Amino acid sequence: MAITKILIANRSEIACRVIRTARKMGIKTVAVYSDADARSPHVLMADEAVHLGPPPAAQSYLLADKIIEACRATGADAVHPGYGFLSERESFRKALDEAGIVFVGPPANAIAAMGDKIESKKLAKAAGVNVVPGYVGVIEDTEHAVRISNEIGYPVMMKASAGGGGKGMRLAYSEQDVREGFEATKREGLNSFGDDRVFIEKFIESPRHIEIQILGDQHGNIVYLNERECSIQRRHQKVVEEAPSPFVSPEMRRKMGEQCVALARAVGYFSAGTVELIVSGADKTGDGFYFLEMNTRLQVEHPVTEEITGLDLVEQMIRVANGEELGFAQEDVKINGWAIENRVYAEDPYRGFLPSTGRLIRYNPPETGADETGALVRVDDGVVEGGEVSMFYDPMIAKLITWAPTRLEAIDKQIAALDQFEIEGPGHNIDFVSALMQHERFRSGNITTGFIAEEYPEGFTGAPASETLLKRLSAIGAFAAMAQADRARRIDGQLGKRLAPPTDWQVKIGDAVHDVVINGDDVTVDGEAIELALEYTPGDRLIEAEFGEEQLAVKIAPVRSGFVLTAHGASHKLRILPAHAAVHARHMIEKIPPDLSRFLICPMPGLLVALNVKEGDKVEIGQPLAVIEAMKMENILRAQKAGVVKSVSAAQGESLPVDAIILELE
Repeated sequence: MAITKILIANRSEIACRVIRTARKMGIKTVAVYSDADARSPHVLMADEAVHLGPPPAAQSYLLADKIIEACRATGADAVHPGYGFLSERESFRKALDEAGIVFVGPPANAIAAMGDKIESKKLAKAAGVNVVPGYVGVIEDTEHAVRISNEIGYPVMMKASAGGGGKGMRLAYSEQDVREGFEATKREGLNSFGDDRVFIEKFIESPRHIEIQILGDQHGNIVYLNERECSIQRRHQKVVEEAPSPFVSPEMRRKMGEQCVALARAVGYFSAGTVELIVSGADKTGDGFYFLEMNTRLQVEHPVTEEITGLDLVEQMIRVANGEELGFAQEDVKINGWAIENRVYAEDPYRGFLPSTGRLIRYNPPETGADETGALVRVDDGVVEGGEVSMFYDPMIAKLITWAPTRLEAIDKQIAALDQFEIEGPGHNIDFVSALMQHERFRSGNITTGFIAEEYPEGFTGAPASETLLKRLSAIGAFAAMAQADRARRIDGQLGKRLAPPTDWQVKIGDAVHDVVINGDDVTVDGEAIELALEYTPGDRLIEAEFGEEQLAVKIAPVRSGFVLTAHGASHKLRILPAHAAVHARHMIEKIPPDLSRFLICPMPGLLVALNVKEGDKVEIGQPLAVIEAMKMENILRAQKAGVVKSVSAAQGESLPVDAIILELE
């Protein structure tokens, strides 16, 4: 029996994504929602909607019986779980089977087998999939350790069994290293953890996170849809994904794909699934890939695979659930061009990536579709302007996907699209992902899972701007100032005759000062002519400028005596004065920002769950003063200086806005 109505047991972006495909296939849809999502786009998009409960997921989206009830009430004969929530819960699949409802996903036994980290590794090994070579048994002595290390192949990592926090770990690149280090590792384990057992496993050099997309039907046909490179991660959370990988050769792709298909076959897998692999970037043989885990669901990053293969993975999942055979074979799977996805998160990279919630005062994604060169922009989202980024769920706002014939063109398309992406309200990571796209190491393809930690050890302060970009921004700023002066002179009731707006401007950007002259269509910056074409009316928020053949989209916001211009991953404050007035600027007194170091300031909106000090207490540097809970995470706030608590302005259990003062030191 064909599926006629699908209930999507999820929310936001992925729910909208499934509804779009179901609609295209002529299948009716049912949305489910919590109180927090009552007016969300996925609820309005679906044909019907059912309320589940309060905002916390455990009281709404994770209630399997409520979802089955909703299917019965609406006559939905199938459920698509999306990702997260119930998507990898074997009990949910079994409950649907018992209720006679089709689950758009793999069978229960495959979910169970792949959900257990140890069992899945054993299964992978039995199916002929590479697993990280290692020895988990008891190692008797140094000679035994040397024999094991030689078998595994160098480099190896010797780890104290009870180790943690980087203690009791030693890298060995040769037999000599093992001889010198094995006993020391044992001693460290004994001294730190009271346990001298050591295990040895292969150390993966320059690790990359590469995954293979699998698709199977219920008739035993399984294909792999190439790989995705997901090495750009922050705290194990993927930020950038691309397909194909710049590292994988056709031969390596075939080996990886065939092993992953063998694993899927071993557990009787059907529907879409992803096998995650850790790959040694230092191993050029193409054999240095090892099984990590299998995700028995659709992945967040599935669009990049769709863009290079031309397949709709949600449609394929629905067809498979319907009992249809795959309409193509392995040899029909092609790689066309290059696709890149950036996850746009509600987090503030300038404040240590703290999660950021609140109303989307402005949400204006870039235009989607293909340009004249064929390069494509796609936005998968589930939010609207005026909507709320809730503290109860994942902070992802949207996924920005670009496709182009080559990798660098796809990257450049990302930079241009990110420049056009307007978000106001919560903090967001658009500047950060733009900086990643411009980073030479990313562009070279020489990336590892340590990329963000290695390249931004001190945190993120904005993408560096080239001399050319700063000159172009100066010209745009002067043009906008001239347009404002022109409008100001047209206001009625002014004394004397109307003065023409100034044509000579001085623009201060950072520490640099540029002289800009605008004479009709002729523009010079520091005496050098530049080709510039743009339209700007005071009040515009986005300027699309053309410098000869090159285009630059710049977000513009007025501030006192100038503008803030945002482009290419950073915001720049421009002080803009007419040239005749600029000579007097040196007489202006520099305003020094106040010293806030004596205040403990709330870094984000959240709940004050603990306040560890009271008025009159002495505190030392680094001492924990308070704990703020936001987005299910607890953040400890420590003293930045020693002193005595002068006053406390917040109480435990209070919900605080960002930048609220918690206490003051003398």
